[in-house]
This record gives sequence, structure tokens and C-alpha cells, in this order.
Amino acid sequence: MTRHSDTARDLTLVDHRVTLRGPADLADALPYLLGYHPDDSVVLIGLHGARGRLGGRIRTGIPEDPGSWTEAAEQLASCLVEGSRARGGKPDAAVLYLCQEPRDGGSARAVMERLRPLAQRLRTACGALDVPVFEALYLSRTHYWSYCCPDGACCSGEGGELPRAGTSPMAAAAAYAGLRVQGSLGQLRRRFAPLGEPVASRQARALDRTAARLVPRLLGSPAAGEAARDQTLDLAELLLGRLREEPPPERPDEAAADARDDALLTAEDAARLVLGLQDREARDRAAEWMEGGEAPVALRLWRALARRCVAAYREHAAAPLTLAGWVSWSSGDETGARVALGLALEADPEYVFATLLHQALNEGLDPEPLRRCMRQQRAARTL
Repeated sequence: MTRHSDTARDLTLVDHRVTLRGPADLADALPYLLGYHPDDSVVLIGLHGARGRLGGRIRTGIPEDPGSWTEAAEQLASCLVEGSRARGGKPDAAVLYLCQEPRDGGSARAVMERLRPLAQRLRTACGALDVPVFEALYLSRTHYWSYCCPDGACCSGEGGELPRAGTSPMAAAAAYAGLRVQGSLGQLRRRFAPLGEPVASRQARALDRTAARLVPRLLGSPAAGEAARDQTLDLAELLLGRLREEPPPERPDEAAADARDDALLTAEDAARLVLGLQDREARDRAAEWMEGGEAPVALRLWRALARRCVAAYREHAAAPLTLAGWVSWSSGDETGARVALGLALEADPEYVFATLLHQALNEGLDPEPLRRCMRQQRAARTL
């Protein structure tokens, strides 16, 4: 059991510049470790060495069915161990977080108690792999509880209160280190969510009409496929120019900025580009807009196209979502990359480009070799 009244085992973050002492510090640190507030999430973080250096992390949604909790716990524990081994070594211990807000007027304490069996299954699964869970926490947006507290003395009935955003020593240290919290996971995911009515019906009809014309060309003769590919990329450049002429404000409301981008795309243009990017070569050439002044504009376009993948075309979102993930990773935004690539794999679990990028990101690889290859390919076409 963990004794929260002492600091016998501190945890070290960001090359020994920040030391986390006890459950309050650990609870406060989580959004800075992930880059967002995880809602409806299980998070496992590996600990390495005598000082408890924070290592690899795994995040997934909380399974709705308690009957699946044992299997999910075993899979998560195994993923943490195997992923950490691939990056340099098995973790010596772990920290567990369960994050879920109360619903329908319920209390955070009731949610914490409902999830207690899941916490225990995760602790057992990690222990079976010789990775003891040093701390297990339940987090709402305002309070935390420890599942490891031996007598309840350090976790009152109302839980511990989290510091107001931006006011804790962890917030100051994170700002110094350049770590930024981009909102909640739900907010990040909503930027890619399919548009609702009345746009959705118009977009679905445009996708149907365009598919009837374009798909036979993409699957036809090489010459027809090449012509369709060139038209896709010409249209993408046209839309990038349109977005570039309407730059977002310096500090925009994200929903308003996305709505303005949506208004710049017609249903026909969006359908033509969504379907054209299903062609692998067209998608790979579009991925070359990944740095400099092109990157932020391309990211806006890929987000907008993902939002146009409505109804039966949701699987088609894998292409623009993967492109968004690639641009984010190439630009140094690992949080945005993880969200976009995770959504791409939800849309199409077999999408190879998303799988490879997601694996490279998780293994801590540098995107520069891939950027260099894309630069060379682009230069070769202009000779």
C-alpha cells in the first residue's frame, strides 16, 4: 500500500526539473503529461528507476461494459509493458488514472466508487506482469481520490480539490518547459467530428454524385487515374489558397474558426477532394504540405475535410485524418497528432499510413527522415 503522508518515493518529470510528491501532484500533472484533459479515459504511465522517472503512457476509453473490464485491464497492462520495452526498457512500476465526469446530476464520488473494480483489475493485471501500480487515482475536473489510500485519512469523503487551472507549481513548471494543455480530449476530437444538419444531408448527396463519376476513373485506365489524381491535387491547391486568403484570427475561438473554414468549402469541392484522396498516390503527394507556411493551412483543410465525411462515408475520413495527424506531428504537436491518428484508426483500423505513423509516434521517432524523403520526391517532380 502507498502511504500518502510521506514523500519516500517522489516522481521526476521533464529531465529532473520537476518532482511530483504524492497524489495531489500526480493528479495535477496529468493534463500536462498528455497535453489535454482526458475525459472518459484510462491512462497508464510507466515509471522507471529509483526516482520514478515517468516513461511511456497508454490512454484508452473506459469500457462501458463492466463485464469486459478484466480483459481490457490485461490488454492495457500488456500494451504498457510491451510498448515500454520497445522504447528501451520494461517499467519498474506504473501510475494509473481513471478520468470520468459525473453524468445526469450524479456525484464524482459515486463515479469513483463505480470505477473502483476497474482500478483493482488494472492493479492486478499490472502486478501479474511484475509492474506494481505505485498510485491509482480517480480524477474529475475539480477533485481527485486515491484508490491506494489505506485508511481514507488523506482522501476525505469529498476527495482532494485540484488547483485552479494555471495556478499550481506544476503549471508554472510546464509553462517553463513549453508544455501546453490544449483543452479536453472531447474538444480536440470534436474539431474532426462530422458536421450535422442541414449540411450533412447536402454533403452526403454530393458524395454520392461525385463517387458515381470519380470512382470509375480512379479504377480505370492508368491515364484516367493519373488525370483524376492531377485534378485532385489541383483542387487541393485551390482550396489551400482559398483558406490562406482567410487566415484565422490570432487567438480564435476554435469552433468559430472551424465554422469559418467550413463555409469556405462547397459540398461539391469537399466531396471531390475527400474521394480523390482515397487514391494513395494523391494522398502521399498531399502529405508534402507538412512544414513552413503550408502546414497550418493544410491542417485546416484536412480538419475541414474530415468533418465532411458524413453518414456512410465516415470511413473515408481516414485519409484526411491521417494527413492531419502527419502535419501535426511534423509541426511538433504530438498531442494533436495522437488525436488525429487515433481517430483515423477508429474510422479504418486497417489504414496502413495511419498505423505506421501512429507506431512511429509511439516509438518516439523523429519525423525528419520522412520529411526529407517527401522533400526529395517533391523536388524530383519539378526537375
